[in-house]
Amino acid sequence: MNNQIIRGIIVALLLAAGICAAAECEKTCESPSTCQEPNAQPDPVDTVLKQLNDKTLKLTHYEAMIEYKTIQPLYESEAIRKGVLYYAKFGEKSNLRINFQTLKHDDEKEEKYIEQYIFDGAWLTQINYQIKAVKKYQLAEPNKPVDAFDVASNKIPLIGFAKTENLKKQFDITLVENKNDKLATFFQLHLKVKPNSTYKDDYVSLDFWVDKKLRLPTKIVAVSTEEDIYEIRLLKPKIDEKIDEKVFEFKIPRGFGEPEIIPLEKKEK
Repeated sequence: MNNQIIRGIIVALLLAAGICAAAECEKTCESPSTCQEPNAQPDPVDTVLKQLNDKTLKLTHYEAMIEYKTIQPLYESEAIRKGVLYYAKFGEKSNLRINFQTLKHDDEKEEKYIEQYIFDGAWLTQINYQIKAVKKYQLAEPNKPVDAFDVASNKIPLIGFAKTENLKKQFDITLVENKNDKLATFFQLHLKVKPNSTYKDDYVSLDFWVDKKLRLPTKIVAVSTEEDIYEIRLLKPKIDEKIDEKVFEFKIPRGFGEPEIIPLEKKEK
């Protein structure tokens, strides 16, 4: 799979994820560094993460328009894909689907472009209608399905998904102050990768914008070590409006070739 696309999918997973365990370090003080004195002023970063957690912990259905922009300064190139993202949790099983519908290169006219990504807990299926090809990537054992956002967290730091103290080991995190903060409708968090971070070979920095009213991420900008920029926007979100399980069903269209199977990579003991 194209590295740009897979990074974009992961970033999209991040945004749809909401954020599941930001407050854990506040529930259990595992070390002095993770607990504050009763009269201490709360860290503004921790406050934002706590607010995210409170909103997203019970998130079970999510749908939004997605705009995924890839900027390659070295080649003076820009591409924008648009489509729809769906996420739903049915019991212990989570499903994610992204239907890209259009593509625009640089100053060219926006064109119809159908490409779909469907994740069912074990397999990520990519259906490319332009070349009539299908690829299936095994990301987990069928009898041990994983959440869509657990997959994402292995590739990109999920704001709030990891415990706050763990994030701070990997990044210098700041809450960006804007001149018109009182009028602003978003919080902005800036993550600068530390020299010894496990993400040092992939990213230089990441910025997240969180809607103050919805308490959900709506935009992320990630800068890679190759100086490429990945920008994801989630627009017109529908939160906890029921999504039919059939949305995540699919059939390989007639005339497409046999799927290319990429099995799960076995870790060496």
